[in-house]
Amino acid sequence: MARQVKRAFKYRFYPTNEQAAELSRTFGCVRLVYNKALEERTRAWCGEQRRVSYVQSSAALIQWKKTEEPAFLTEVSSVPLQQALRHLQTAFGNFFAQRAKYPRFKSRKKSRASAEYTRSAFTWRDGQLILAKMAGALDIRWSRPLPEGSEPTTVTVSRDAAGRWFVSLLCDDRIAPPPATKNAVGIDAGITSLVALSTGEKVTNPRHERRDRARLARAQRELSRKAKGSANREKACRKVARVHARIADRRRDFLHKLSTRLVREIQTVVIEDLTVRNLLKNGGLARAISDASWTQLRSMLEYKCAWYGRELVVIDRWFPSSKLCGACGTVAAKMPLNVREWTCDCGAVHDRDINAARNIKAAGLAVPACGDGVRPQGSTPGGQSSVKQEPPRATAGIPRF
Repeated sequence: MARQVKRAFKYRFYPTNEQAAELSRTFGCVRLVYNKALEERTRAWCGEQRRVSYVQSSAALIQWKKTEEPAFLTEVSSVPLQQALRHLQTAFGNFFAQRAKYPRFKSRKKSRASAEYTRSAFTWRDGQLILAKMAGALDIRWSRPLPEGSEPTTVTVSRDAAGRWFVSLLCDDRIAPPPATKNAVGIDAGITSLVALSTGEKVTNPRHERRDRARLARAQRELSRKAKGSANREKACRKVARVHARIADRRRDFLHKLSTRLVREIQTVVIEDLTVRNLLKNGGLARAISDASWTQLRSMLEYKCAWYGRELVVIDRWFPSSKLCGACGTVAAKMPLNVREWTCDCGAVHDRDINAARNIKAAGLAVPACGDGVRPQGSTPGGQSSVKQEPPRATAGIPRF
């Protein structure tokens, strides 16, 4: 049976000068409202230990529009401004639930320029999208069609650091499940090989950042020579951003193809719960780990498994997958990173990555066989289970932009 999911379709578009000016004003107003509401909430919390609700922030927004200083807020659509307050409410909800840090102020230069429009703030007619406060439709490059008979419920317009404009349309979609299979695979993330599979296959790491490193270095050298605040420096900044965008686009495309192939062919996908933030503290490998983008690959596997009805099992980070002999179960005392092939005392010769992937698969399959308390080898420092099944996220059906 086909699954009903919320799916975002992202396209590039080319605004006219009038549309670009209107959207730029909207981005600035959204940032101003978010920061002003955050400032008011922070003052109320630090001074009075009082929480400010979304309703109170929305009422304050009406009063801000009536004052002289931010009266220009009335020049843009009110819906993106209300959505900014809702996003701030969500950020505070995550903070009080200890799921995230305290919300931060949005920066004009560093924060993502975006505005979200709900159904009342745009018109969708005959495949054309017209936003509020705009006379004409957006010139969108339809790289792929929307689901047949589906209309967008939410529209998010954004502009990246390279000056490219994007529109993301959130639609209801029905995804037909792939053919049923009983296959299971363990995945070991690496640097030389991006992933090693328990089947013996290794996927070579494309190293997108390294391939464009000379181009990026040249653009950064040119940027360093420009005077701060000059127009030439702004041009040089966009040139650096275009190189970064090229690297990110190619990496994202590769990871999408890899994750889609794995989810369509495999019923149970087993991965490690890596703490990439801690791994990035290794100065010698931080650049290569960032280029591999293991976190992005895991995110794709999460929501695609939810889409296609597959099972994603996550192995605890302390599970000794690399040091464990898959033949006799012996755990080696040490396993330096430069050891890519090793021989166990039992005589078994292991490829480090393939052996780790097979151990990960065996540990993951212990979940349905023995329950969610199984520890195939050893225990974690906190006494936690070495194997857990990844629960579906509330936003599992919506890919991140």
